[in-house]
Amino acid sequence: MDETYPVRLNINGVAHQFEVPAWVTLLDLLRERAGLTGTKKGCDHGQCGACTVLAGDTRINSCLTLAVMQNGRDITTVEGLAEGDVLHPLQQAFIEHDAFQCGYCTPGQLCSAVGLMNEGQASTAAEVRELMSGNICRCGAYPGIVAAVTGVMGLAQRRDDIERPYTPGTVPA
Repeated sequence: MDETYPVRLNINGVAHQFEVPAWVTLLDLLRERAGLTGTKKGCDHGQCGACTVLAGDTRINSCLTLAVMQNGRDITTVEGLAEGDVLHPLQQAFIEHDAFQCGYCTPGQLCSAVGLMNEGQASTAAEVRELMSGNICRCGAYPGIVAAVTGVMGLAQRRDDIERPYTPGTVPA
């Protein structure tokens, strides 16, 4: 039998306590023990971003961090972004800009975008694209994602890259 360790987390504003083996990832704890299945398991290697959550205000790949490493932290998942029935501005912008197709990557994209805004490092659409590049969308919804994020941030969508015209519904290469 595996030795277990106490892990206390404040998940989406609610205090939780768990007893977990040292090898349990934060992703598996969230999905299997906390019942929060919005965070997705994609590659399980930190390469796709589907598992992105916020630890404090910082975005992390929950598949790459052990739950015991986050003991005592505030964790925000996609389920915690809305305020009751009122969507987070990014969630609303994703709807308005059709920033998803199958929706599998959407929770990670949303949490990553909130973390990006918290970091305050993006001031152009090109920087948004670069700083969100760790979040993969196999459906190619990138133009809508960038439009949603830059819209909420109040940034000009394409002013930083005049040579690459933006046509809604296409994936820039």
